[in-house]
This record gives sequence, C-alpha cells and structure tokens, in this order.
Amino acid sequence: PRSEPVRLAMDEFALFKGHRYATVVLDADTRQVLWVGEGRSRADIRPFFEWLGKERCARIEAVAMDMNTAFDLEVQAHCPQARVVYDLFHVIAKYGREVIDRVRVDEANRLKNDRPMRRIVKRARWLLLRNRDNVPAAQQPKLDELLAANQALMTTYVMKASLKDLWQPMTAWQWRAAWKNWLTMARTSNIDPLKRFANKLAPYWRGILA
Repeated sequence: PRSEPVRLAMDEFALFKGHRYATVVLDADTRQVLWVGEGRSRADIRPFFEWLGKERCARIEAVAMDMNTAFDLEVQAHCPQARVVYDLFHVIAKYGREVIDRVRVDEANRLKNDRPMRRIVKRARWLLLRNRDNVPAAQQPKLDELLAANQALMTTYVMKASLKDLWQPMTAWQWRAAWKNWLTMARTSNIDPLKRFANKLAPYWRGILA
C-alpha cells in the first residue's frame, strides 16, 4: 500500500569492504523500509524525495539521522516542515571514536615507561566504550580500577554519561542549562580530543534538542 510517513529515519551502511556505502530510509513509526539507494551524497539520496513527492514531503514532521550534512541539507530542501533529529546512538558512537579512543591511545603512549598500566589501558577499549549497564559483573572491578587510576579516562567516561543525559525528557530551559554546562565542562577540560569534539558538536545543538 502507498506509504504515508510522518516521521522518517535515515542511515548509511557499508557495502562489502572499503568506503562504499548505501542509504536506507524508514518510516520511523511503522519501521517499514521505504527506500534503499547506493551512495550517501545529496545527489544519491535525492531520488528518494523525488519518489516521495512534494505533497508527502510537506507532511514530514521529523527526520532522525546521524550528523551527516548531506542528509541534513537534502531534508531541508525537500521537507520544509521537518525537524532534523540527531539520534543518540550516532552521536555517542562518534564520541567513542573521537574522544574515548583518542584519549585511551594518548594515555597508553604517555605510560610507555609503566608497562603494566600501559597494557591495561591499551586493552580497555571495549570496556570503556560499553555502557556501564552492559559491562559484565566480573569486569566491573577492572573498569572501576582503571577509571580510578587515570584522571583523563575518568573525565571522558563521565562526560559521555552526561552527554547521553541530553536526550532525556526535560523542559527547554532545563535542556539549555544542561547543554551549556556540558559544553563549558568540555571546553575547560585539559583534554584536547574532548575540547575538539565539543567545538564540532556545538553547531548541531538544534538537532540534539529536537
């Protein structure tokens, strides 16, 4: 039957190995796959909006996506009423890659003269990237010991939890205060990857709030 979506979800996925991608668009309410196309550029995803048509595009209220500029711009061009929503999973995954991973590597390099601790930090990638609730009980003491022994990793780990809180229900004023507080703490930290991430994230605040 003809689909009449009100909210959409867009994402990219890898094709085979290497940097070849495709894009999938779903009806966010029914979870029905509406369209799949090779590529992830504006030109690559434009056929979806052309297929959807002006009438149905005008009814789209929101589109969930990662911080993909091509997706963002194409939605704005075709769905003037839609709000762009940056989803939690993608932002936190980006934080893991650009902040936690980078700090872990930097700390391992700094500890080159302390081989036992360096080995622990180097091997802690998945432990640090997992949500605490998903860390097996047997590994919880290892995580606590690691965070207690390394201030930079502790800071980035706690800041990840605070960042996730921005997706919790709250009033606009509460959100504004929480957002400004997170940005201030990140920017005044002595952790360069965290400061860089905060500065990159700042222009996207509307999509996080949405």
